[in-house]
Amino acid sequence: MANTQYQGTGTTTGGAGSRYWRKRSAYLGVVPFFIFTGIFLIYPTYSVITGAFRNEAGEFDTAKINELLASPIVRKAFYNSLEISFKTAVLGAILGGLFAWALVSGKPGGRFYKITVAISSVLAQFGGVMLTFAFLATFGFNGVVSSIFVKLAPESFLAQSSWLYTINGLAVVYTFFQIPLMVLVFLPTIENMKPQWREASDSLGGSPLEYWRSVGIPVLTPSFFGAMLLLFVNSFSAYATAATLVNLSDFLTPLQIGNALSSEVGNANPQTAKALSLAMVIVVIIVMALYAQIRRRVSRWESSR
Repeated sequence: MANTQYQGTGTTTGGAGSRYWRKRSAYLGVVPFFIFTGIFLIYPTYSVITGAFRNEAGEFDTAKINELLASPIVRKAFYNSLEISFKTAVLGAILGGLFAWALVSGKPGGRFYKITVAISSVLAQFGGVMLTFAFLATFGFNGVVSSIFVKLAPESFLAQSSWLYTINGLAVVYTFFQIPLMVLVFLPTIENMKPQWREASDSLGGSPLEYWRSVGIPVLTPSFFGAMLLLFVNSFSAYATAATLVNLSDFLTPLQIGNALSSEVGNANPQTAKALSLAMVIVVIIVMALYAQIRRRVSRWESSR
């Protein structure tokens, strides 16, 4: 009698209806994700890392990496990429954070809130040729703003469109899509701040400055820096906007990689592109490791609040 089993339920060690298969069937839903990740993320990363240490004959060789490390042009482009990523991450995080706070301070779920979030979702993906054309039509030579300032204030920098083609001008263009991305990333954190915290601070006689110093800033700081790291990576890997605006292959590391892969004079060198990509992969891994540490701390706070 102890071995009696209901018909169709399967055994405890096998069978279609067994506990063994029921536990593992829950993982079938993530199989497409792992396949997609393996093909488009893991394998390309593996190809870049291994290819950076191989020569044209496929043999292990570090000559290409040593050559690029010794090149002042490569170092300058890498420094420019880090500089513009840092500038746009800080500026986009500050402005986007303020915009997100303004949205939460208004009517949550209202019409203006929904419209702003929808516009931010679109503008966060607005880049490349479209974004370059928008800035050229506005601030470029014969642009709307440039033409107005040429007549009203010919000595001002807005009347001189050359600033748009510098690293600071490119940083302004990048910030255009960094701000809405920061709004989308940082908005949930601000919405999770309970109004009871402010009420408790006020009831205990705390000033607004004391509330932000003791409650608001400590709570928001981890998420703020985590979002800023995401903005850094987003700007660090951007290519199309810089390629269409600056059009100098030695200006940024992504442009150097693109030039190494598709040279118009027959000098394409995949090994050079992989060696340059390896440096970018290292930076991204470091940044994402920091982001993971910050997110772990934020998750503990969100689960305990």
